[in-house]
Amino acid sequence: MQATEPGGARQEKVTIRQVAAAAGVSIATVSRVLNGHADVSAETRQTVERVARERGYQAAGRRQVNGQPTRLIGVTTPLVHPGYFAQILSGVAEALYEHGLRTMLCPTSHSHERETSLLEQLISGDADGAVLVLPEESAAELRGLAAHGFPFVVVDPHAAVPDGIPVVCAAHSSGATQATRHLLALGHRRIGVIGGPRGWVATQERLRGYHAALAGAGVLPDESLIRYSNFRIDGGREQAASLFELPDPPTAIFAFNDGMAVGVMQEAAARGLTVPGDCSVVGFDDTMEATVAVPALTTVRQPLAELGRTAVSVLLRQLSNRRFEPLRIELETRLVARDSSAPPR
Repeated sequence: MQATEPGGARQEKVTIRQVAAAAGVSIATVSRVLNGHADVSAETRQTVERVARERGYQAAGRRQVNGQPTRLIGVTTPLVHPGYFAQILSGVAEALYEHGLRTMLCPTSHSHERETSLLEQLISGDADGAVLVLPEESAAELRGLAAHGFPFVVVDPHAAVPDGIPVVCAAHSSGATQATRHLLALGHRRIGVIGGPRGWVATQERLRGYHAALAGAGVLPDESLIRYSNFRIDGGREQAASLFELPDPPTAIFAFNDGMAVGVMQEAAARGLTVPGDCSVVGFDDTMEATVAVPALTTVRQPLAELGRTAVSVLLRQLSNRRFEPLRIELETRLVARDSSAPPR
């Protein structure tokens, strides 16, 4: 929105981000000052108020419709089209519709700057709350958002989330343990792993489940069988190539999502290897890719749509000022055995 000055010139609306930058504080601090929170020092309060006055900042209150909240919920997500995100979003949208709430979809393309800008719009009055799917914000930024008093829920975080912030995710470790035990029960002992990016919560938890299953079977882990990638088909194919080229290649590969598992199957076919004859393959998620792959993919089913529905349920409890214990909810995962896994030759 723009304002018109007496001479006819148009002046850009000052944003809360600009006020925060000029005052040398965070957006959350500016918000606490302008909303009258007491947990701000007198000096900081004076600085923020002065900058806001000098810059002509107009704080936007929650937009109202007939004197009521907008009933609009923001949903930030890195992408929309892959099956993983689409299923979560379908669960969110369905649950919001059932409660008479509207959805503002905010794709971020994995851009931290874009996501923080979208969140700024949401907390400035565009929405009553938000569901953040795989958010890019740091722990400090999430704490700042919570301190602002804006209701939100994190779904499947890629980094550790501070205590006190509600999180909904799948039981990653349990699912990985089931997948690895399945391959061990078939007789595999050299089981390769293609994880997601290093340091991501899902990667770490699934690795923990993989190692737990190996330990339970008395199999020593071999670090040369572990790779990290990008949760995409091309990444799965690239890392599968490096595993197949080992002097003693694995007889099975556990990829940490279905896309990378499909990449493994493509690389196997390109090398004249059969699945599961020469190498068994197991994925994670149970998206559409798992059922259309040839052979059909053995995988770990995440309740993706239910993740979205549960997040909305937790958010509604916040909006109605009800308790929402526990703050971290893990939904059950389970193995779905199909045709891509079999005993080794």
